[in-house]
Amino acid sequence: MWFFARDPVRDFPFELSPDPPEGGPPGPWVLHRGRKKATGSPVSIFVYDVKPGADEQTQVAKAAFKRLKTLRHPNILAYIDGLETDRCLHVVTEAVTPLKMYLKERAEAGGLKELELSWGLHQIVKALSFLVNDCSLIHNNVCMAAVFVDRAGEWKLGGLDYMYSSQGNGGGPPRKGVPELEQYDPPELADGSGRAVREKWSADMWRLGCLIWEVFNGPLPRAAALRNPGKIPKSLVPHYCELVGANPKVRPNPARFLQNCRAPGGFMNNRFVETNLFLEEIQIKEPAEKQKFFQELSKSLDSFPEDFCRHKVLPQLLTAFEFGSAGAVILTPLFKVGKFLNAEEYQQKIIPVVVKMFSSTDRAMRIRLLQQMEQFIQYLDEPTVNTQIFPHVVHGFLDTNPAIREQTVKSMLLLAPKLNEANLNVELMKHFARLQAKDDQGPIRCNTTVCLGKIGSYLSASTRHRVLISAFSRATKDPFAPSRVAGVLGFAATHNLYSMNDCAHKILPVLCGLTVDPEKSVRDQAFKAIRSFLSKLESVSEDPTQLAEVEKDVHAASSPGMGGGAASWAGWAVTGVSSLTSKLIRAHPAAAPAETNVPQRPTAEGPPTPAPTPVPATPASPGHWETQEEGTDTAEDGGAADRWDDEDWGSLEQEAESVLAQQEDWSPGGQASRAGQTSNLAAKSPESDWSSWEAEGSWEQGWQEPSPPEPPLEGTRLASEYNWGGPEPGDKGDPFAALSARREAGAQLRPDSWGDDNWEGLETESRQGKAELARKKREERRREMEAKRAEKKAAKGPMKLGTRKLD
Repeated sequence: MWFFARDPVRDFPFELSPDPPEGGPPGPWVLHRGRKKATGSPVSIFVYDVKPGADEQTQVAKAAFKRLKTLRHPNILAYIDGLETDRCLHVVTEAVTPLKMYLKERAEAGGLKELELSWGLHQIVKALSFLVNDCSLIHNNVCMAAVFVDRAGEWKLGGLDYMYSSQGNGGGPPRKGVPELEQYDPPELADGSGRAVREKWSADMWRLGCLIWEVFNGPLPRAAALRNPGKIPKSLVPHYCELVGANPKVRPNPARFLQNCRAPGGFMNNRFVETNLFLEEIQIKEPAEKQKFFQELSKSLDSFPEDFCRHKVLPQLLTAFEFGSAGAVILTPLFKVGKFLNAEEYQQKIIPVVVKMFSSTDRAMRIRLLQQMEQFIQYLDEPTVNTQIFPHVVHGFLDTNPAIREQTVKSMLLLAPKLNEANLNVELMKHFARLQAKDDQGPIRCNTTVCLGKIGSYLSASTRHRVLISAFSRATKDPFAPSRVAGVLGFAATHNLYSMNDCAHKILPVLCGLTVDPEKSVRDQAFKAIRSFLSKLESVSEDPTQLAEVEKDVHAASSPGMGGGAASWAGWAVTGVSSLTSKLIRAHPAAAPAETNVPQRPTAEGPPTPAPTPVPATPASPGHWETQEEGTDTAEDGGAADRWDDEDWGSLEQEAESVLAQQEDWSPGGQASRAGQTSNLAAKSPESDWSSWEAEGSWEQGWQEPSPPEPPLEGTRLASEYNWGGPEPGDKGDPFAALSARREAGAQLRPDSWGDDNWEGLETESRQGKAELARKKREERRREMEAKRAEKKAAKGPMKLGTRKLD
């Protein structure tokens, strides 16, 4: 039969680090770094090697092993595991660093603050109070070598080798035999006569005074140096002097020493100590106390040590969220502490909590998450954003609280780069369309336009072509002036995403209409944008070879690099309008429409023009940009108000033309053409939408020689004959009144007046032709309906009493 000897050290679940030992307290123990084999978590291992002929030291080491294993207190070194063999003793504790080494490292990094020192000394005194008052034990070894610091900066009392009972059980204090430790003994111990009357804590309190002196002044050279406080803070000096007094009878009990230092103005009466004491008792605090504590915690974290925030505050915050009812108040301190974590720790500790918070229905938590999203968005990966966060965030677009809607819109600036194709180009655009068209808060509509201008570069090419011009054009018609400014700046910020054809045919007409806006800020931005687009068109006109370079981003795939234009306009984003909604909510709690105090855009004086009928745009694909409202009568004017593709240019053109008509008629055929447009607005068909702009030809065709225009009326002067710059004499009437009358009479035009060409060009002719065709179809339909009614009336005979008249 075989017997195999097992090595207990090899089977021990902890292993020593190959790094050299860190040293330890003077005596038999040597401190090593180590780790747990199963998890790799760091630990500290105190090792004692049994030597022959050192039985007294071996007994001291075994007694310390036993004491540390049985004593449990937050301020005493925490025992984890141990190993006792004939050759060695291994004591495994939490990962700690000797205080002497810790102070040296922190001194090289700038030194410890008094706040940290006050809390560290508070912990050591509290541990002594526990030993003396609760356990009737005398530590007998209080010095810097017996104090250790964990990763959170908490001070732990160790060095239990020479501990003995104050009640006389087990004999007197053991002999140390180490000169480095004996220098901390009080002077009464050197008096062999035993005449000194002392309390059981007197010796330990003297040693505590020595520890305080060394913490502030460095290693103690001799006992006489204790008379000079040195760098000890003034608020602590009176209490320190009590500790190192020659009379052991007047040395205070550890509990009374804490009470004296915690008095108003005392060394340990500060916010840091109060925070730590509250965290130690947080499990038994009332919910109202916890709420108040977390609300005030964020203000103090900036002055707290980083290690303390990471390893003590953060676990308590996570526990309060997971098992308590702290709610949204923990978000601010949580994200503030998160700044101290690296990317891996943030993913493990903060992100799971954030994802869970987004599913909460608590409005306060939702709005705080949105407000502080920039602090954690960089740690979120795309799958998490699209599957776990965005589906919850979009509910904010439909919230009845304007503040939540506004913050939801702003958060899209951060979420857009991480959204997939469906969420960004379909789902998000639907919500933006509804907000811009139907939200009753002007600042929210404005911020929607602002946000769209900043995320335009992330949209796909087809979505950009379908959405941007329509959205910014709608914004220019908003009754809220900042929304109109945002629409103009949106065009400018995304100028590189439009073709030259779109710039000339779709964008410039919109911007020109804003040059007569009642708000000067809108007019100023409109003129700037017009000059920018005109210079771009002019540069391509001078050198057509630049066309490919200018339009390189038009059909390019979505890319953050194309946002250079938006980046240069960053100042207009959320800065100018960000606080409007919050101010509005404070001023009008009932969430009244933002336009109530905003002056409406005045219509030009003169004959009223009929309101144009909105024209629904033909969708490029099912379920994209436009959003239909169920249950809305298609005959109502607002039937398509929530679709951004509804290019209702009628109202804008009519308004601009009415203003121009008051001053002077810029086109010889302008009045007749506008009269035709006004009379045929009701006959406008879907074909007269933006497809009519594209039907005019490509960008290159726009620069070809135009077809010969119709000849002007007889007697019409050339453009150079009019006084365009100076004022007309007061007694002279409108020089174009007779011209308009003669044109309506059907006079023939001269074929050689290119300079008097109509400013509306091919667009007006195409629109008039289509309108005429629609008018004829409508007349035919009307005659058919009348014929059918006549037939029905003749077939039924005379009307009976009570029947309804058909027509």
